[in-house]
Amino acid sequence: MDTMSYVVSFLEKLVNTPSPSGYTREAMELVRKEAASFGYASSYNQKGGLIIEVPGRSHRTLGLSAHVDTLGAMVRSITPEGRLKIMPVGGYMMESIEGMYCKIHTRKGKTYTGTILTKSPSVHTYDDAKTLERNVKNMEIRLDQQVHSSEDVKALGIGAGSYVSFDPMFVYTESGFVKSRHLDDKASVAVLMGVLKDLSQSGKKPERTLKLVISNYEEVGFGASWIPQDIEEFIAVDMGALGDDLGGDEYKVSICAMDSSGPYDYDMTNRLIDTAERLGIDYAVDVFPHYGSDVGAAMKGGNNIKGALIGQGVHASHGTERTHVKGMEQTLKLIEGYIFLEP
Repeated sequence: MDTMSYVVSFLEKLVNTPSPSGYTREAMELVRKEAASFGYASSYNQKGGLIIEVPGRSHRTLGLSAHVDTLGAMVRSITPEGRLKIMPVGGYMMESIEGMYCKIHTRKGKTYTGTILTKSPSVHTYDDAKTLERNVKNMEIRLDQQVHSSEDVKALGIGAGSYVSFDPMFVYTESGFVKSRHLDDKASVAVLMGVLKDLSQSGKKPERTLKLVISNYEEVGFGASWIPQDIEEFIAVDMGALGDDLGGDEYKVSICAMDSSGPYDYDMTNRLIDTAERLGIDYAVDVFPHYGSDVGAAMKGGNNIKGALIGQGVHASHGTERTHVKGMEQTLKLIEGYIFLEP
């Protein structure tokens, strides 16, 4: 299987493995086993994040991050009629989850299905069905169980603190588009697995030892707040935001010069741009005012690093997302070009 076919195939497995922030054990194990199949050892940190190590030609260390955690929700309470009230995990518009199929994961390991709706879900019945504000107070989950009361729901083991994951609706089109929730940031996790595949099959060693930090709390702001202390440079492989006055698209790799945390390292960003130009990679340099990354979390955590941010363009981020296999390929090529630069 060629590398990009592999990336898309692994991405489908990963997005279909539920992992809202803090509920990532199964997805992490999927990634760990995949890295092990290429011959690379991993270890877990205390937060449940994964560190994959790739020996390099020198003992200096370059860090690459991607996050396996996604948007989701948590059950807040149960209504007298047996509906579930929720609190969001991560930041998204309530409009983007209305009508979504979902799964409810209990603390005892059981899983149930449901649908996210407003309190006024039908124009045939409710005067305010169209005008009701789509906010967290007005959203509920309709369980696919015969329940008529809060007691019926509690008997299933569902209660406050149960996790909710969203159906990703993964589709890979003949024209090369990947449509799915959670491309932020499972697309980049899959790209990193593609890099490991290429390194393993080629037998080449990167110039520096690589430590791939697969984080599990990025969507709530502190995923990579701690990283291994031997990392000197740290690149977040996340996604390129699209729209408004931005230059990126779904077919390019975006190189972010600054986001809401401030500017990224000047020299690292320049080397990424130079690498893209030297290798003929399709790229855009952009500034993301409403965006944060694992590198920002690592900086705020006091880590002594230089940082940069790249990723394939993802349309409608934190909604029903879409990217293109070309964008993921450009991202992979940029990573592979950078890891063979002399430090």
